Amino acid sequence: MPEGDTIFRAARTLSRALAGRTVTRFESVYPALTRIDYQAPIAGRVVESVTSRGKHMLMAFSGDLVLHTHMRMHGSWHIYRPGERWRAPSHEMRIVIGTDAYEAVAFNVPVAEFLTRADLARHTQLQGLGPDLADPAFDREEVRRRAADRGDEPIHDVLLNQQVLSGIGNVLKSEALFVAHLNPFTPVKEIDASTFDRLMDASLRLMKMNITDSISTPSGHGRRTTGSMDPSARLYVYGRGGKPCRTCGTPIDARKTGIDARLTYWCPKCQE
Repeated sequence: MPEGDTIFRAARTLSRALAGRTVTRFESVYPALTRIDYQAPIAGRVVESVTSRGKHMLMAFSGDLVLHTHMRMHGSWHIYRPGERWRAPSHEMRIVIGTDAYEAVAFNVPVAEFLTRADLARHTQLQGLGPDLADPAFDREEVRRRAADRGDEPIHDVLLNQQVLSGIGNVLKSEALFVAHLNPFTPVKEIDASTFDRLMDASLRLMKMNITDSISTPSGHGRRTTGSMDPSARLYVYGRGGKPCRTCGTPIDARKTGIDARLTYWCPKCQE
């Protein structure tokens, strides 16, 4: 599943390509998006902005309309020049938003809905999100408060709970816990204030590193704007089960955890 940093970069790239441009073409396989029961059709509206909120993406159009999408496991947005050949099969297309200069195509995006700003204000899932790591106004004290309400739960589960802290996924979870020298299975109630701060510092630092590692302008050549972090990259523990720890040489351990049985990686020595 794309993580918050990936969605942040995707939103930034889409905004640079589309913001301020008039929609000339709109298509979707979802009937709920193509019903003409809004104030005006999508074509003819101006794309005002594209922003992220945790793992959610919000594309705002003129006339008080916002397209809310969530990638889940396999969704992605691509950017093309008009008429350029898509790099994904056409049967995987879910949404097309065309302008004079760029065309944004959503492939395999399972969650898509139009909302007004009033709808956004009362959207249960979006309004229930915890502070976003990618937000410059990140509120660590609010995360501390929300985490304390789940004191008996292991920290690896709490980090993935988007109602506590939004934007962290499985990769960043394992990496941040390693950098903070914190065992993934430690109950939240056993984590003191300084260790919690160390974990937040590590999470923020890794998130910042990831969101700044992107090209500043869209290429217009089939750029895929969302996708999972690459386990083959130089990560500390994620995807390295059985391999030596980069710090101490101890074999990295891995275990399926949580209701979704997602893998957690850690060093038994550095995080004991």
